Amino acid sequence: MRIIVILAFLGILGSLASALVYLMRDQGKSNRTVNALTWRVGLSIALFLFVLFAHYMGWIQSTGLVQQP
Repeated sequence: MRIIVILAFLGILGSLASALVYLMRDQGKSNRTVNALTWRVGLSIALFLFVLFAHYMGWIQSTGLVQQP
C-alpha cells in the first residue's frame, strides 16, 4: 500500500515539475503546461479515490488524530 501511494506522489510531483519546465521553455505558446497540470489533477483525484476505496475494503485503517493510551 505504501509503495502505491509513494509512486502516486512521485507521479504527481513529476507532473508538476514537467509543467514548470514546459512553462519556462514554451512561455505559454503551447498546451504542454496545461496537459501536464491536467495529469497532475487526474493523478491527485485517482490517489484520493484509491485511498477511499482502500479504507472501504479494509486494506487501511483510520487511527484518528490522537491515539488513546
